[in-house]
Amino acid sequence: MKKKHFAIGISAIGIASLALTACSSGDTGAASEEARGPITIWYSNNAQEVQWGQATVDAWNAEHPDEQVKGQEIPAGKSGVEVIGAAIVAGTTPCLVFNNLPAATGQFQKQGGLVDLSSFPDGDSYIEARSGAASADQYRSADGDFYQLPWKSNPVMIFYNKDLFAKAGLDPENPNLSTYDEFLDSARAIVSSGVAPYAIYPSPTSEFFQPNFDFLPLYAAETGTSIIEDEVATIDSQAGLDVAEFWRTIYAEDLAGKEPAQADSFANGQSAMAIVGPWAIPVYEGKVNWGSVPVPTKDGTAPEQTYTFPDAKSVGMYTSCKNQGTAWDFLKFATSVEQDGKLLEATGQMPIRAGLSTEYASYFEEHPAYVAFASQSERTVDDPTGPNTIATLQTLRDFYTKAVISGEGDLQAELSQAADDLTAEWTRK
Repeated sequence: MKKKHFAIGISAIGIASLALTACSSGDTGAASEEARGPITIWYSNNAQEVQWGQATVDAWNAEHPDEQVKGQEIPAGKSGVEVIGAAIVAGTTPCLVFNNLPAATGQFQKQGGLVDLSSFPDGDSYIEARSGAASADQYRSADGDFYQLPWKSNPVMIFYNKDLFAKAGLDPENPNLSTYDEFLDSARAIVSSGVAPYAIYPSPTSEFFQPNFDFLPLYAAETGTSIIEDEVATIDSQAGLDVAEFWRTIYAEDLAGKEPAQADSFANGQSAMAIVGPWAIPVYEGKVNWGSVPVPTKDGTAPEQTYTFPDAKSVGMYTSCKNQGTAWDFLKFATSVEQDGKLLEATGQMPIRAGLSTEYASYFEEHPAYVAFASQSERTVDDPTGPNTIATLQTLRDFYTKAVISGEGDLQAELSQAADDLTAEWTRK
């Protein structure tokens, strides 16, 4: 029986030099859940979220002259995880970061950098009511509390190029991509026909977050469970082997590229498919005649029952924040029904909110391309939350690079060893 995680579901956050860090509040008093006054927040540096962030800050500031919010783009650089971690050590984090990686929450918590949101009188009740209790639960830390507010998701699906499918003799309106065998047959037809060099081109690079865009979406679809359950890796199973064999076949038959693409392979026709979220809709508009379907499963699963990876972002409150009362009130304001609607309008990304399709029915009526993603957002499995999540994901990626992309070793033996390594990394003190 599949465990259902009604969660919503990583792309790396851009960061920069700590010389640009924002001070946490603007006063020098002790941090307090009731203290009020000016605060600073960080939000993503992509244009759509900057627009939303600035408008949200302006709306708050107009009504709160004594609790002004200063909004800044998160500094750009190599790794958002690294810059936030360094800012925690330096005590220079802002009060709130809108774009936390859920996978990094346990690490930041272990550093002592995150405020326990469950400590606010309405902390648990607000998060559960907004996201839905079952959805919110997978964002709890090991102690049962919330050190992040699950904010928005980009549940990944398969985008396919209808024009290339038609040229390859495949039905562009009803593509056969539901089962592994159907997907592989369609992929082979794409490449053998010469309409594109590759059928699909997930990034083959070695970063810890890359499993979220190849192995994990299919594993979520096949099992509805996380890669870690009760502190034990779950991948040494028939489902884990099936997913690994599927991708190993893709690479063994050169249906996907093994070297990093130099540009967007889906946009330039180098591949006929991509694994992406709703952020991709405006990116490919006018460039690719695309369709979307859920990720495949071994034997085929109805779309309304298929899970995926959410590529979610959360909001964290940081312990260097002095005016935590204002920060909590602003966090609730920024994730209200009204502001979530504005986020959806500005970005097309899915607020992690129960009843999303109903709450914003008019938006989805006017933007039908997003309907499938709104539905998919109800069925996702995110990365597990723990202090060693990033290292655990890196261990998974190392296995995948060797045994799946490069095709080295006996796959079952490599998978079994990887499961042991994941468990050891996850439970490492």
